[in-house]
Amino acid sequence: MRALLSPLLPLLAILACLLRPAWAAPPTPLEYGVAVEAGNTWAVRKWLDEGLPPDYMADRIGSGLMIAAWNGNLELMRLFIERGADVNLSNRFDEQALQLAAWRGHDEAVRLLLERGASINRGGKQWSALHYAVFAGHAEVARLLIGRGADVNARSPNDSTVLMMAAREGHADLARALLEAGADTAPINEWGDNALAFAMRNKNYGIAKMVSSAGEFAKAAKAPEAFGPARKSVAAPPEIAEIVEKMRQAQAEGKPTDELRKALYAALALHRHDSEVQTLKTRKGKGGKPEVLVITAQRKEAGRERAELLYEAVKAGAAVTTPAQAAKGADGPSEISGILERLQQEQGRKGRKRSTAELRRELQEAVARFRKEAEAERAR
Repeated sequence: MRALLSPLLPLLAILACLLRPAWAAPPTPLEYGVAVEAGNTWAVRKWLDEGLPPDYMADRIGSGLMIAAWNGNLELMRLFIERGADVNLSNRFDEQALQLAAWRGHDEAVRLLLERGASINRGGKQWSALHYAVFAGHAEVARLLIGRGADVNARSPNDSTVLMMAAREGHADLARALLEAGADTAPINEWGDNALAFAMRNKNYGIAKMVSSAGEFAKAAKAPEAFGPARKSVAAPPEIAEIVEKMRQAQAEGKPTDELRKALYAALALHRHDSEVQTLKTRKGKGGKPEVLVITAQRKEAGRERAELLYEAVKAGAAVTTPAQAAKGADGPSEISGILERLQQEQGRKGRKRSTAELRRELQEAVARFRKEAEAERAR
């Protein structure tokens, strides 16, 4: 029987190849990113089975493993790692899966990556997972990283230390934990700031005491204005992220996005105006919205740290995802720009309260109209 089958084996092999389903076109980076972010394990497994590289890059966050780490999706993380994904691969912002998991506070994802060989420390001056965890205030993740040997004196591209991040954000417990683990208070970044300067500038005086001697703190307390004003940014409201996500989903499905783009521009314009108004109120001591600091690092500026409003980093079809990302803003429609320009001209003028209120109402109506049109387009 074996002798009879032997001549037929090559023929059967050729026939099996012919009967296999044809190679399906690989997903676009956008389609891939939307599917992985949505946790579509079936689609991801199908693409990988068809030969898609496990380190295939999506449109914004990075590889599938990076996206899964960002979302804390352990099932997808294990799938990518089993298929050979590089746990130390970097995205275009020089971020790795471990940093992304740490930034979002996913301690189990951090543990999984460390167990599978992720490097807890990075060579040279780079943002580390500990930088990200401390900056975001994720105490459990930060302590996990410290316990596993994370460098508490790691330097960012602009020489900022992890302790500086804790001092800037007011995370007293984390600052104490870093000091107990051997964090050095002396380092100065390329702007000439140390941990004390960060703490004083952001009015985190309890931390300022921790990171300085009694004499240093007494001197600093006598002239707190010498450290300059805090540089903070207003976080983009949820509706902006929602519109951006709808745009990405529509693009992935091949649907038009013109109306959604209008809605995005309108929302960005309104957010910009709100941010400017609240900033003025805060400066005048009249309160304002809580502010959220965002640190970005641009390669063209040698990683120089800067703070910016999130709306400036949102562009059509993409969203800000991490503090290391910096993107150029998108110009809004001329109608919105015109309203904003008129609003700015009216600000501070005596007897102009009525016209300013009218412009404000006009802007809100434009946003509502754009959103309504976008939802109608989406429904069609």
